[in-house]
Amino acid sequence: MIMRKGTALWQFGGFSLTVLVGTLLHFLYDLTNKCIIAAPFSSVNESTWEHMKLLFFPMFLFSLIQSRFFKEHRDFWCIKLIGILTGLLSIPFLFYTYNGVFGESPAWLNVAIFFFSSAAAFLLEAKLFTKNGTRCKKPWLAFALICLIGVLFIVFTFFTPRIPLFQNPLNGTYGISG
Repeated sequence: MIMRKGTALWQFGGFSLTVLVGTLLHFLYDLTNKCIIAAPFSSVNESTWEHMKLLFFPMFLFSLIQSRFFKEHRDFWCIKLIGILTGLLSIPFLFYTYNGVFGESPAWLNVAIFFFSSAAAFLLEAKLFTKNGTRCKKPWLAFALICLIGVLFIVFTFFTPRIPLFQNPLNGTYGISG
């Protein structure tokens, strides 16, 4: 059984890695002079979808590392799916709620939303890891769903749906063209 203190340290490490790498990924595409190799994993425009990508890929990378040390936790991938979905859904919920009420959010608030969503995801995971009551029946399905989310982030970078979630608010474009 994973000890509570050890779980807290793992989750804090995951949060730290996610916000650090996610912040770097925000600028990677532009820093690499719009390198096509950086595009699937970094923000290619300022859309909400692209900001969700900044949380997903570092969280997924950390999950792969963490899974090597949490082998005895049979609910691992179900807990990670819940955490990732919590973080991903928090970003548009908070962003659109704030903008719906106040009209527009300052850049510092968008950063705060990213940090808060990351924290919420890792705190929920920590609670679920120490509670030990998720009852994951199909961990392989949870892992497959996480992988599917990653594939969608990559595909939608190049073949972007024309809905507001994907629209760059700065110039009205979508996906990599933005």
